[in-house]
Amino acid sequence: MADKELARVRGRFVEKVSKALLKQLLDDLLEEGLLNDGETDSVLEDNNNKADMARALIDMVKRKGDKASRKMIEHLEKRDPTLYSELGLSCGQPPASQKEQSWSSKLIATTDSFWRTKLNDKNIYPVAEKSISSRVALLITNRNFSDERLTRKGAEVDEENMDKLLRSLHYEVVKYKDLTGKMINEALMNFSKHPKLKETDSVFVVIMSHGKRGIVLGVNHREEVEPDEFPVDNIYKYLGSQKCSALLNKPKIIIIQACRGESGGSVMVSDSAKVVCDDVSQSRFDENSIVDDSTRYVHKEKDFVSLLSSTPDTVSYRQEDHGSFLIQFIKEVFNTCSHEDDIDELFRKVMQRFEDFPSEKLRQMPTKDRCTLTKRFYLFPGR
Repeated sequence: MADKELARVRGRFVEKVSKALLKQLLDDLLEEGLLNDGETDSVLEDNNNKADMARALIDMVKRKGDKASRKMIEHLEKRDPTLYSELGLSCGQPPASQKEQSWSSKLIATTDSFWRTKLNDKNIYPVAEKSISSRVALLITNRNFSDERLTRKGAEVDEENMDKLLRSLHYEVVKYKDLTGKMINEALMNFSKHPKLKETDSVFVVIMSHGKRGIVLGVNHREEVEPDEFPVDNIYKYLGSQKCSALLNKPKIIIIQACRGESGGSVMVSDSAKVVCDDVSQSRFDENSIVDDSTRYVHKEKDFVSLLSSTPDTVSYRQEDHGSFLIQFIKEVFNTCSHEDDIDELFRKVMQRFEDFPSEKLRQMPTKDRCTLTKRFYLFPGR
């Protein structure tokens, strides 16, 4: 219902709407017969500032029900399409309802008007066309392990999806496959010295493997025999301000699709099921189609935002034919929403996708871990 749409965006509407736009909306609603002279005068004369006027208007229209609310949204779209887009409004059901969301298979480009409104906003990380062309990302995918039982079938699909998405956002992708823990460490160290870091506006680091709490496993890992591990904290060590001044005050987006093992337990055995479990210390999963991918870590560096594949003490899943659910949902959300949503909101929408998980018996919820972004970061696809 449209009145619920207005309720959903009330706070942001009050914050962003201009006084001139408020007067235009009042005139529009008066002409429609949805407000009378007394009501419009009350909004303008009984409130001392713009914020109170905005609250009075939106609350008054909400109380009049769906028709009035729908008309106000329609007029807002005509008068200020940029604000309409920023608020994520629609005249019907809220777009946040993921069951009704239509996901794009291709990246939607940012409009010129949206780009212009954000250029000089001090609450947004600086992005320029030159910095966009200098973007760089690190993508590490471990699929094939020396212990063949740990083979991560479907990981190649994740790699393809992330590579395509990052390149479409103008990131040069530095790509590695099947690394040991030591080699992952070396890849991070080398990436922290990449010549493009001085010019880029941001970086992505995406690591997909098996894992434990705070650990990504290398391809030579053998549980309780020959540990092969990379400490996740090293990402923040190498890309933090102390070790990498080129990324000072720039967003660093970390995505980790990796299992977390529990202390002790049996080794995961892969089979021919369509979905498998990646947690090396979990026993075989009852449902023959799901894989476990989760990890957890702590960081203190500034301008990081991290998305982990699941919450502590739970598992995450991967399909052999389509890849992990996390990467599938990232692709869908970024393609559809990155033209108008900042990275924090994109990650929230990815998390929201898991509320309607494909299996009633299986649950997964990614974790947005210790975001230290001080501003909003927009990807501006298509610039």
